[in-house]
Parts: sequence; structure tokens; C-alpha cells
Amino acid sequence: MPHEFRTVGSELLVDAPIIAVRRDDVVMPGDVVAQREIVEHLGAVAVVALDEDNRVAMVEQYRHSVSKRLWELPAGLLDVKGEDELSAAQRELQEEAGLAAEDWGVLTDLVTSPGFCEEAVRVFVARGLRDVAKLEATGDEEADMGFSWVPLAEAVDRILAGEIVNSIAVAGILAAYACVREGRTPRPVDSPFELRPQSLASRRTGPDLKKL
Repeated sequence: MPHEFRTVGSELLVDAPIIAVRRDDVVMPGDVVAQREIVEHLGAVAVVALDEDNRVAMVEQYRHSVSKRLWELPAGLLDVKGEDELSAAQRELQEEAGLAAEDWGVLTDLVTSPGFCEEAVRVFVARGLRDVAKLEATGDEEADMGFSWVPLAEAVDRILAGEIVNSIAVAGILAAYACVREGRTPRPVDSPFELRPQSLASRRTGPDLKKL
């Protein structure tokens, strides 16, 4: 029988607007109890928005953790209480790219850093695009956000060249390339997002889950 990794104790170490950190006591093989620090996260969504020429909408955003501007997909936190993933993706696409889409599918779900972080991201593909008025940006970095249409094949080349390094963008672009070039089919938008984190969201009570 496989070992059951049971949590027998937990302590909240940090509770911040975007993340929290807890320490779990986990039963390991041999009944040894070990401690594991976990970064709690709200989860996120991202969008590979493809136009008729298979160009992908990309944004350039400053990321202080690496002190660089990174080319990324339109994306954002699942930080609205009760909001489903598709609605969040539609909101982020309008907010960051000024776009709406008729056709949606799920490209991939990923856990960005499973060694220590709960963050899970659902990446959508959006087709049938049209321009719409941008929603008002709420993040400080978004005031300095760039935008560009990048041919999908060129985006793949930029991944291989180390020019696109955001893990969510890498996964989404490569998944979209497989769909476009190899005829793979995205999943329906109502596919269960079983990896969506719940720890942080369950402790927040207001509509804005970033509020302590």
C-alpha cells in the first residue's frame, strides 16, 4: 500500500494580501513527522488569445522578484470571491489587452512550484477576438504594461531562445502551438479545475480575497 502523507499539525506563519505561509507537520514513511513550509496562493488564470493570423496577444510587465520586465500572457489572480475561472479569464483579457473573445477552451492546468507553493493556474485559449474598452487596471505595475501581437511560431522560438521565461506563458504557448500545428483539441471550459487552491480563499470573507 502507498504511504498516506497525513497532516497532523499546522501553523500559520505569514498572512499577507497576496500570499500566506504555513508550516505543516506531515507524517512521512516510517511514521516520522517532518515539517514542510507551504506558500498559500489564490490561484490564477491566463489566456492565450489568438487572432485570425495565429498571433498571440502578449503583455510586458515588470516583475520585482527578478527585477526585470517579462513578456507574459494576459493573466491574473482568482481574487474575487465565488468567481469561476472563465469569468476571471474574460475579465483579465479585457483589463490587460482590451479584448473579448467568442470561443474559449482550456489548454492546460499547471502547478508553478509544487515543491513549496500551492499556486495552480488554468490557461485558456481564446479565439474570435474583438476589441473592447479596457477595464481600469488596479495593479501598480499594470500602469507601465506593454502590449504586442507575436506570431505563435515566433513565440515558440523566443521560448527556446530564453527570451520568454514566464512559466505560465511557456506552458500556454507550447500547448497552443500543439493545438494549432498538430490538431490537438482544448478541453471544454467547464472541465473541473481540481488543482484550484482553497486554503487562502477559505479564510477570507469579503468579495476581494486580497483583503485581510
